[in-house]
Amino acid sequence: MSASKLRLAVLFGGRSAEHEVSLISARNVLESIDTNRYHLLSIGITREGEWFLLPDPTPFLSSGKLENLRAKGGKPLALIPGAGKNAFIEISPPRYPVHPVDVVLPILHGPGGEDGTVQGLLETALLPYVGAGVTGSAIGMDKDVMKRLLREGSLPVAHFVAVRREEFPHIKLEDICDNLDLPLFIKPASLGSSVGIHKANNIKEVRIALDDAFCYDTKVIIEEAISGREIECSVLDGSPPSVSLPGEIRPRHEFYSYEAKYLDQEGAELIAPAVLPENILKQVQELASRAFRVLCCEGMARVDFFIKENGEVVVNEINTIPGFTNISMYPRLWKESGVPTAQLLDRLIDSALEHHRARSSLKVSYQ
Repeated sequence: MSASKLRLAVLFGGRSAEHEVSLISARNVLESIDTNRYHLLSIGITREGEWFLLPDPTPFLSSGKLENLRAKGGKPLALIPGAGKNAFIEISPPRYPVHPVDVVLPILHGPGGEDGTVQGLLETALLPYVGAGVTGSAIGMDKDVMKRLLREGSLPVAHFVAVRREEFPHIKLEDICDNLDLPLFIKPASLGSSVGIHKANNIKEVRIALDDAFCYDTKVIIEEAISGREIECSVLDGSPPSVSLPGEIRPRHEFYSYEAKYLDQEGAELIAPAVLPENILKQVQELASRAFRVLCCEGMARVDFFIKENGEVVVNEINTIPGFTNISMYPRLWKESGVPTAQLLDRLIDSALEHHRARSSLKVSYQ
């Protein structure tokens, strides 16, 4: 291996309901990345939370299943706090070889990977990693906190309320429906990829949707339904952040559900770039940049919007580890903006190393 190659650990899988999406994204990343620049270590995280080094990840990513990893040659790993590039070790007896790593690329969607937990673990290990830090990741995962901070930052968001599981039996749904107006969207507060999301047209449907959403999270968002075009922008770290051309999602289902995204190949029409008046295009890009900064993001993010018929732009949400499948909007919009995926990954990794150097230069004592 060339001494100039960076050792890049790619994390995928995880314990969230978006496990399969992570595998699809990781497959595209591994196929796109410049192997002349990086020595790759593929690390699969099972649904049970075990980490395995996979000498050949292809069979697992092709099948979409991380199963029987130990029996199929996977090597169980542990992460050692404070060890830096030597943080990854094998834990199967009788040997415990170290696998040096220069930088980590988490391709983990949803809780347990995108919510600050893995980021905190990597911080503890003193390892550089791509994407938002602990704070930005946690904010981006929690739609309640995210929307309140966006609102505090004077960015336009839909009207919503947050309900905790223990509050559910005592709330008056009639009052919520009257205040927000039907139809409503019901969403787990800390989940992405439209898992557990429902559109409810009456109180009975709201109650059924809440029952399902609480299967995925202990806090749920009840939000006004906004009728309008669905627009997305990709953001890349910088001073100021770089923002791609916007794209548009045109669902062929009632809304952009999990089925429309991943199960039905004809579930949505993806238009990149979106056809927008110049003033709206600039407004969307400016709001994407502001949202990225208000929510303490680093590295990358995809910012989603609604554009109402009257031209009003509303920020829907931010995704700090957006999909990297071959049709995902984040890499696709950068391609349309002149940044191919291999170059995009280079820039993300360079940004991760820069942020790590900045954090490492901070004082850790008062002397």
